[in-house]
Amino acid sequence: MKLSTLVWGFLAPLAVTGLGFNKDELPRSVEIFVQSVSSTSSPILPLASILYNHELRDVVVEDYSHPDLSPETKLLRVGVYDTATKRWKSAISTTSVENFGKGIRPTIVLSVDRNGEVLGATVKGAVIDAGQTRDFGAKAMIVTTKRGKTPELNKPIVLSKEGTLEEEVPEKTLLQRYWWVGLAVVMLMMTAGGGE
Repeated sequence: MKLSTLVWGFLAPLAVTGLGFNKDELPRSVEIFVQSVSSTSSPILPLASILYNHELRDVVVEDYSHPDLSPETKLLRVGVYDTATKRWKSAISTTSVENFGKGIRPTIVLSVDRNGEVLGATVKGAVIDAGQTRDFGAKAMIVTTKRGKTPELNKPIVLSKEGTLEEEVPEKTLLQRYWWVGLAVVMLMMTAGGGE
């Protein structure tokens, strides 16, 4: 476990109450919810409460509750849900129920923009070997969006006065470019006076 993650875990209760911390230094928090994908309307259940700092890429799962799902559930919606407006606040991803099965450690992946706002969340599962580790709790990671490459454009298209594309002029041959030199040489030879 990283030292910074451990420090955030101990300071999280103090950060929430705001004792002695600058608001700019506080980690952000987000609630992740899941909903069964089915033909009938199913309840939206809380999955995890996560504290994160997007600049340091530190993430702490503050609270995790394993979803209580019906046996016929195969797929789940995952995202940030606003309980006040009863609307999804982020992009919604779909994940398999198998990511929450026995012997699987769920990893919550937060996608955030450069300002730290959550764009979406998803869950991926990893098989764990009980003989190697005893850490069965949910994990979290953060992915920050980056600015994509801008396209390299060619020179602009030039239109004629009529608004049509100008046709490309083919390159001239050597004879077409310097015909006048040959003409001058012939003229000199014809006009030059000869010897006796």
